[in-house]
Amino acid sequence: MKTVIATDKAPAAIGPYSQGIKAGNLIFFSGQIPLNPATGEMVGDDIETQTHQVMRNMQAALSGASIGFDQVVKATIFLQNLSDFAKVNEIYGEYMTDPAPARACVEVAALPKGALIEIEWIACLD
Repeated sequence: MKTVIATDKAPAAIGPYSQGIKAGNLIFFSGQIPLNPATGEMVGDDIETQTHQVMRNMQAALSGASIGFDQVVKATIFLQNLSDFAKVNEIYGEYMTDPAPARACVEVAALPKGALIEIEWIACLD
C-alpha cells in the first residue's frame, strides 16, 4: 500500500505526481526545484540562492512526513551546470547530517522552469 505525503509548506506538484509517496518504511520524494511555496515562482538566478531554496523545500517536505534530514538515505542532485558542484556541495553539507546519505550528482541539459538545480531523495522511517 502507498500513502501520499503532502504539505502546503513545500511547492505544490506542477504535474501528475505527488510530493512524496510512502511505501513500507521508505518515502520517495519527488524532485524539488527552487520554487517559492507561497507564490510558485522561481527564486533567484544564481546557484547559491536556488540551492538554499531547494534545501528549504526539502526540509518542508520532510517535515510534512514528520521527519528530518537525518532520515534521508539517498539523494540525487540534477545540475544544469556541473561546474556548480562545489558550491552546491558546500550548501548541501550545511543541511545534511552525518552519516550523510548516499548520493549521485549529474549534469542535465535542462530542468523544469529553467531551474539550475533539482534534488530528489528517499527517506527511511527506521
